[in-house]
Amino acid sequence: MDKETYLLLVLSDSNLPTGSFVASAGLESTATHALFHATPPTTGSAATATGTTGTGSNTDTSTGTGPTGISSSTSSSSILAFLRNSIDTYARSALPFARDAHRITTAYAKNDIADLDVALAALAKIDALYDACTLNHVARRASCAQGVALLSLYARGFTCPPFLLSTGTTIPQGVDSEQEQERDRESRASALVAALKLRVRRGAGGESDDDALGHLPVCWGVLAGALGLSVDRGAHLHLFLHARGVLSAAVRMNILGPYAAQQLLLHAVKPLLTEALSSTAHLVSGALREEEVHLEFEAERLPATTWPLGEILSMRHDLLHSRIFNS
Repeated sequence: MDKETYLLLVLSDSNLPTGSFVASAGLESTATHALFHATPPTTGSAATATGTTGTGSNTDTSTGTGPTGISSSTSSSSILAFLRNSIDTYARSALPFARDAHRITTAYAKNDIADLDVALAALAKIDALYDACTLNHVARRASCAQGVALLSLYARGFTCPPFLLSTGTTIPQGVDSEQEQERDRESRASALVAALKLRVRRGAGGESDDDALGHLPVCWGVLAGALGLSVDRGAHLHLFLHARGVLSAAVRMNILGPYAAQQLLLHAVKPLLTEALSSTAHLVSGALREEEVHLEFEAERLPATTWPLGEILSMRHDLLHSRIFNS
């Protein structure tokens, strides 16, 4: 198994502490505002969703009905419509920033960008532009929380533990030049992540223009680049995790059963991801115009929100009488 495939397996683990468990990407607000075909669950049913639904005893199948009495076909089609809109708008509004952050991180890790401050300044520009483009305060808040969690995840969970280095388990005696280059790349990547995390912490107080906010797409690009994942694989996995998070939220809201969620994830989500990725591969964030003077920044190449209704519904999340998610 090659390194990139193994990284994909590790990063797709649902147990990773990334903070995505408390986000619904606007699904809860959409259902509560009755703009969802499936009836939103009551507080009681939502509370039991994490207890009884997980056992499969009261979940819907492909032909039955769910615990709220909604036919699974209606719930699945509603979730699929939401997913289509959510994936498309997220791919067009977030992936360009993730790709640009990934390129900056990879360039610094490979010493194509020698100065750490130059790389951090470029990431701060990308982060600031994404913050300006995200008018939804609920999404902005959730994005920053999950972004900081990704930086902490790399520092605490993905750096090589000292005891492995000291025992020579991962770095054998007489390393060749390729292994030395990999060690240098990992060292520079770790330094970049640590410095960015420090600036994000300072940026919470808004003390300096050089500080960062740590939005999720930017931090994901940094994480994927630091681990050595390719930019295309990183974007694909990020969008997949977004879709999986929406389906996970639907299960916990008792709108969709876990079996139906897996059916959608296997059979319906893949073409949505493929279409969204292919249609946004040419997009750039536009934050690095000075460094990319050879590119023409037509409007068609810049990020955009394609689902205004979803933005409005998500912004109303804090107004819900009761809620189980932060966004």
